[in-house]
Amino acid sequence: MDSYSRMVNLLKVLLPLAALALLSTVFLISRGAETDAVIPFAAQEIEERMRGQQVTGPFFSGTTAHGDEISVTATVARADAEVPLLATDLRAEIRMAAGGRLALISDRGTVHPDQNLARFIGNVEITTADGLLVRTEALKTNLSTLQGESPGTINATGPLGELTAGRMEISAETEGGPLTLLFTNHVKLVYDPQNPKD
Repeated sequence: MDSYSRMVNLLKVLLPLAALALLSTVFLISRGAETDAVIPFAAQEIEERMRGQQVTGPFFSGTTAHGDEISVTATVARADAEVPLLATDLRAEIRMAAGGRLALISDRGTVHPDQNLARFIGNVEITTADGLLVRTEALKTNLSTLQGESPGTINATGPLGELTAGRMEISAETEGGPLTLLFTNHVKLVYDPQNPKD
């Protein structure tokens, strides 16, 4: 047997033994388990979670009698004795069967499933499919009939320019028809048409 063959045979024995030795040191030298682990929640957050029931990332979807699709999501929702559901980062999207889309977002809100009502509160933004962006502080909506109203001041920007009003209503002129936005109470429009396309 030549020296090359002897070396190969020797390595066949030594390499597996070296691998076993390395594996055993991994288990022998491993650190012990840390027993003083810190819970990754602040004391205030734990108290809030203990006080009431809470759902993270809730999602609600449904369809009206006329085929309009509604979806509502939030970051967190909590049950309360006085209000059925309190939500933060409330978002809703309505896709009308007659065509068009309406998106709503707000800092927080309440949802009353038994009454088909949703209230958007704080930095409410309503975006329509044709590029109109409406901002207000509160919006009350009926989820089953797709009606809504903003009793406070609204500011809107869109293809026609900037608009302000003291009140806004969302409704369908005909049953099952497309949604319209009606602005009332000291309406002011600053007309600023877009440049015509060549």
